[in-house]
Amino acid sequence: MRPLLILRPQPGADRTAEKARRLGLSPVVHPLFAPEMLDWSAPLAQDFDALLLTSANGARCAGPALKAYRALPTYAVGQATAAALHAAGWNAVITGDRDGSAIAARIARDGHRRVLHLAGTTVAPIDAGPLAITRIAVYHMAALPPDPALIAAATPGAILLVHSPRAGEQLGAQMPQSRRAALHLIAISPTALAACGDGWASAACPPRPDDDEMLALARALCEGQQQ
Repeated sequence: MRPLLILRPQPGADRTAEKARRLGLSPVVHPLFAPEMLDWSAPLAQDFDALLLTSANGARCAGPALKAYRALPTYAVGQATAAALHAAGWNAVITGDRDGSAIAARIARDGHRRVLHLAGTTVAPIDAGPLAITRIAVYHMAALPPDPALIAAATPGAILLVHSPRAGEQLGAQMPQSRRAALHLIAISPTALAACGDGWASAACPPRPDDDEMLALARALCEGQQQ
């Protein structure tokens, strides 16, 4: 079985690894980034109709000021984000399992208009529709120092999962050109794929930017090896 190297930050890396194990793959987690808290000024809760978080790191990194918004209707993208809010003291969280645009549409259908979005410095585009979304960055993803263990784990035939253009840039900077011809690359998007550079044994991205579809491509590579 080819090793599957997961380069995304925690806690997403562990979620991807668990899904990979259920598919019979052999994941190894090597995050290239870690969340780092930012100083931020908390606006008045009374200026908003709802609170939105699209990442568990938003709940973890917002700090004590987060509790000021506990009375607001709260929306989360993903079960991990909802769990982080529950851990921070929330009893009720409305959870969507798709993306920010889908949850924004849900917020609008529920009749809210002024939304506070606590997020990272980099956020996937959201179709706000009729919403007025105030986005405040409470964390950013800091690049981790190069890890020799990543190079050692990238044995011939290994598959590397790249979940963002920044991760592609980091991987391209750390992985020697001489090692790439024996490694397979799966990126979440064409932009992330291009950021990795060239010289790989194979390089692909799914038709949709989706973690499960990346794993499906990885599984197909492994099944092809077994044939």
